[in-house]
Amino acid sequence: MPNLSLKRKPSLSSFRRIAIGTWRNAYDPSVYGTLEIRAENVIAYVDAFRERTGKHLTLSHVMAKAVAITLSEMPDANAILRFNHIYLRDEVGVFFQVAMEDPDSGEIDLSGATVFDAHKKSMLEIVDEFEAKVSRVRERQDKNLEGSRQLFKKLPAFMLNPALDLMGWLSFVANLDLRWAGIPKDPFGSAMVTNIGSLGLKEAYVPLVPYSRVPLLIALGAVSDEPVVEGGELAVGKVLRAFATFDHRVLDGMHAARMSKTVQRVFADPEGELGALP
Repeated sequence: MPNLSLKRKPSLSSFRRIAIGTWRNAYDPSVYGTLEIRAENVIAYVDAFRERTGKHLTLSHVMAKAVAITLSEMPDANAILRFNHIYLRDEVGVFFQVAMEDPDSGEIDLSGATVFDAHKKSMLEIVDEFEAKVSRVRERQDKNLEGSRQLFKKLPAFMLNPALDLMGWLSFVANLDLRWAGIPKDPFGSAMVTNIGSLGLKEAYVPLVPYSRVPLLIALGAVSDEPVVEGGELAVGKVLRAFATFDHRVLDGMHAARMSKTVQRVFADPEGELGALP
């Protein structure tokens, strides 16, 4: 007795045959979701913060703290997968994508900086720490990060996949501190945040990065004026969309639902959640 009762489809179109030849069985655990956020309150908070401090607070900083607050309130989501077991992190780390220009080729490159335990820090501390780390990255002063960048620039193409797989396995599965080999300690943290809105994009989903072992990525789109309903009346409101990608092996819909509520709460009451304006 077979497990399934099946019969073979007698004919396939040329496209279907090409599709079957292109893709293999699905092994991607990515789940995607979009969160719509009313942004009037947080934009007012950011503008007032900039005016009072002269510091360039951004929605990325706000989202980083919102994610840190979320993970601190839901510690079982602050996790990493090792040996098919889920391990909980002691620290909450949020990785920011940083665009930079390669000084040799002039090509646009991507790097990043991680802020740990942002939920315990003021927005002023987060901005200052982030700016200091980004400055070191862009000026090539982060020795471990620069060492790994130069290593991968020199590796032959056929070695890229095994090298990244090995680096990820040693760093996160074997859990070895590889700073002696020029690999930064915990370089990606618990979650990644990237601001695609700064590029003029309203929406995009970013892929999981296997060697980073990060189970949650969030892309922030550009704020736009859109029709909203307030008190039963149609009005124009400012809307920000956050596009989340998460690893279904570590996180599920219940985590996503709780996280979305926390992020909405933070953006609705930024002064209460992020701290009073300086």
